[in-house]
Amino acid sequence: MGETINLVNDFKVDNVIFNHNDYNELELNLIELLKIKKNNYFKDLKQLNIYNNQLHFLNKNIYTDENDNSSVIYFEINGIKSLLMGDAGIKVENNILNNYNLSNIDILKVGHHGSKTSSSENFINKINPKYSVISVGKNNWYGHPDIEVLDNLNNSIIYRTDICGSVRFKLENEIKINKCLQ
Repeated sequence: MGETINLVNDFKVDNVIFNHNDYNELELNLIELLKIKKNNYFKDLKQLNIYNNQLHFLNKNIYTDENDNSSVIYFEINGIKSLLMGDAGIKVENNILNNYNLSNIDILKVGHHGSKTSSSENFINKINPKYSVISVGKNNWYGHPDIEVLDNLNNSIIYRTDICGSVRFKLENEIKINKCLQ
């Protein structure tokens, strides 16, 4: 979220989707910029239709930890199931497991950069991801991803942005991966 204002200033952005929590100071500053640039922004989405595809926003609770208020998005395209966890942690994972029947996820965007606060063994075993993407900076201060998270993901093919740079999936009738794009 911290670089969003720069993204909006430096790139063409048509729409911004906020999580369902109250706006924080950074988000209020971003909204002012979006108004000046006449960009659309949305909040409290349950579902978003894009062409013939639907994005489902699964995180409906409000937590005291800002990371846990991340949008968690599930979608299926051409039979390929994807789950984007944002920075959501174990509390959110448990809530999602209690409210949704998710299994055999093809592509998981791992929560909170592979921090030990996310990707619990129980959650990973239930959703059983085929591919896992960890968005993490090289030599980051936090030491992400955590070794325990990597162990939890050991039945998944893991792509890390600190090693690969960008990772791109093409969701056709099968998953095509252009990995390690630098």
